[in-house]
Amino acid sequence: MEEIQFNHTLPIQLRFNDVDKFGHVNNTVYFSFYDLGKTEYFASVCPDVDWEKDGIVVVHIEANFLAQIYGSDHIAVQTAVTEIGTKSFHLAQRVIDTETQEIKCICTSVMVTFDLEKHESKPLEEEWIQAICKYEGRDLRKKK
Repeated sequence: MEEIQFNHTLPIQLRFNDVDKFGHVNNTVYFSFYDLGKTEYFASVCPDVDWEKDGIVVVHIEANFLAQIYGSDHIAVQTAVTEIGTKSFHLAQRVIDTETQEIKCICTSVMVTFDLEKHESKPLEEEWIQAICKYEGRDLRKKK
């Protein structure tokens, strides 16, 4: 994941209930961090999306936990789109310690665009594709 350039970083404020009885952030909480990162990424990159009509759903998610996070740590979640298909796209995310830059966890997921009125997947809007490619600084369309 080192070759991925992360242009989107969101600082995360740890909450008291994020920490378990062992003194570290529970592994289930990381997925909340990744959700926050996704939400902020798309709010900034594709601000004109009508979220009442269009949705993005997770169809696959995978995480590798590399180091513990403690309640006193300062962390951020970084998000990047790495590949765009017709109806889906791939996300890479990681949680880092903002003071040491240590990578605490990495996550990859496959997201699908979803028509909330028809309850079915739908092709990505061309304006989304263009906005994401512009933000990421390269063409991310899947090569056929």
